[in-house]
Amino acid sequence: MVMYFYECEIDSIGIAEKAGKITNVYLPNASVPEDIQISETPLLQEAGKQLKSYLAGTLTVFSLPLATLGTPFMQQVLACVCEIPYGSTATYKEIAIKIGSPKAARAVGLANQRNKVPIFIPCHRVIGTNGTLTGYRGGIELKKKLLDLENIYSRY
Repeated sequence: MVMYFYECEIDSIGIAEKAGKITNVYLPNASVPEDIQISETPLLQEAGKQLKSYLAGTLTVFSLPLATLGTPFMQQVLACVCEIPYGSTATYKEIAIKIGSPKAARAVGLANQRNKVPIFIPCHRVIGTNGTLTGYRGGIELKKKLLDLENIYSRY
């Protein structure tokens, strides 16, 4: 696995790739594997460019090859999260209903927590049923910043 760090508005973000797919996004304060190779590949360069464009408000849809690992349930959840449009949100319960497991809102939350490519798979757009901001790997403040960027949070 190869990784590179990009300085941007929300701090230093690490992006990793393996076999031509983005495998991990390391948000500020995340633990980074010690044995990872630090190098900028063309794919990482493109991912960094898209990340910066998103944070600048000029990109609303990412077009990167992502390696999403996990159980079939997790794959379903992350695919559903990818369908949440820029500037919109969905609740954990809405996603559970959409994937055919209406009582699995907590499991949807756990699947989001295990998302290894946050921002690229926009799990920050998933909120509590009552409209509150709940858990995010990068912290609630970062989640709020990302939602503010998309002009979502001010609606709640």
